[in-house]
Amino acid sequence: MKSAISATPGKPRLTTSAMIASIAAEGQKTKPAPFGHALVELARSRLEVVGLTADLGKYTDLHIFAREFPDRYYQMGMAEQLLYGAASGMAAEGFMPFATTYAVFASRRAYDFIHQTIAEEDRNVKIVCALPGLTSGYGPSHQAAEDLALFRAMPNMTVIDPCDALEIEQIVPAIAAHHGPVYMRLLRGQVPLVLDEYNYQFKLGKASLIRDGREVLIISSGIMTMRALEAAKELAGDGVDAAVLHVPTIKPLDHEAILREAGKPGRLVVVAENHTIIGGLGEAVAALLMRSGVHPAFRQIALPDEFLAAGALPTLHDRYGISTAEVARQIKWWLR
Repeated sequence: MKSAISATPGKPRLTTSAMIASIAAEGQKTKPAPFGHALVELARSRLEVVGLTADLGKYTDLHIFAREFPDRYYQMGMAEQLLYGAASGMAAEGFMPFATTYAVFASRRAYDFIHQTIAEEDRNVKIVCALPGLTSGYGPSHQAAEDLALFRAMPNMTVIDPCDALEIEQIVPAIAAHHGPVYMRLLRGQVPLVLDEYNYQFKLGKASLIRDGREVLIISSGIMTMRALEAAKELAGDGVDAAVLHVPTIKPLDHEAILREAGKPGRLVVVAENHTIIGGLGEAVAALLMRSGVHPAFRQIALPDEFLAAGALPTLHDRYGISTAEVARQIKWWLR
């Protein structure tokens, strides 16, 4: 299937050959369905755990839970408002619902139901949503570029953007131990395995300095931490020493770690996120630095404030500046 991307002024028209759905590079280590398997492990000891979805069990890896616990799995059909209203009611009765759909449907179609029945009531519902940011090539109907901004603005909501399969496995029991509503971005299917090389351990509400460096600090979340680590290795080959601070919990933000690292003198601070430049991690960090009187040289790598094109993910990631090569190129440009 051919998919064309409109040319921008001064640039040639790009044509891609497939709607590639995987974010894993060729030959990269992956693990299958880490969320589904982690939820099964959690449910073995937590009998109150139930799984709900809106016609997307296979596409959010919840089918693995359904196979293991069919009596605790609820298929709500293509009705996201019903999905989250029912999840709220089940939480009120003492269950712990993990309710999955695509991020666009939770953040846009069901927002009011989540706001009024889950967040306002402080219900113990875990909202786990696939295709966050630019992880789908199917255009604006499926690209949740604004989800973090929307859920950050919702009182009582914890917001998490995991990097890889290892982190997803660690997040599932961590958010189960946290009482209250959680919005978690989900990487599904064959998910890259990155953080195992760094002895990483997820802690709710905490950032982690995965790599240190003298010249540039990349503050990142989600798949952009994977890109940042890859870019840091590429930059090292050009003599640029880059640090990477991974911030998986977008709300509440780890103020202490961000201020400590961004306050070190002589480093360019770059926030990299798979989200629109408006309202996400970049603006959260910028506001924190401004309010705290910390003023490093500051740049953002993020998706533009526009409806994104359809196409193959490698092509789209290059076009919108979130591929490894583009992250490294932009940082080298800023350091000139």
